[in-house]
Amino acid sequence: MTDELSTSQSGPSDGTRPDPLSTVSRDIADVPSVEIISTAALHLMSAAAVNLGLAEDLPDHKDLDEARSLIDALAGLLDASAPSLGHHHAAPLRDGLRSLQLAFRESSSIPDDPGAGPGEKYTGPVHPSAANR
Repeated sequence: MTDELSTSQSGPSDGTRPDPLSTVSRDIADVPSVEIISTAALHLMSAAAVNLGLAEDLPDHKDLDEARSLIDALAGLLDASAPSLGHHHAAPLRDGLRSLQLAFRESSSIPDDPGAGPGEKYTGPVHPSAANR
């Protein structure tokens, strides 16, 4: 039984193992680009929120330098991928980005000039007064 188990776990009986990268490539080939882009955006959003101190389990954690980098990356990704995402997918991601930008402004003790905040080179200036529009 041990021989059967080790043979079945090690791959084909000819002694070769399946290439894990080819399996990953096949799996990725089946995923639409909009899902991959959206997933990457959500990871960036989550990491930025944690670094802004917005995570329930880490409310005292703040690293605004890291948050700025993540928000910049998110804004660049959304700017570059907007034509591929379409309005239906891009709108909620843009709303999340804007919320992070506003949270950054609120968290920062030294305010950035208009248009100089994280991601604003891609989105334009973000103003709290425009939040109700």
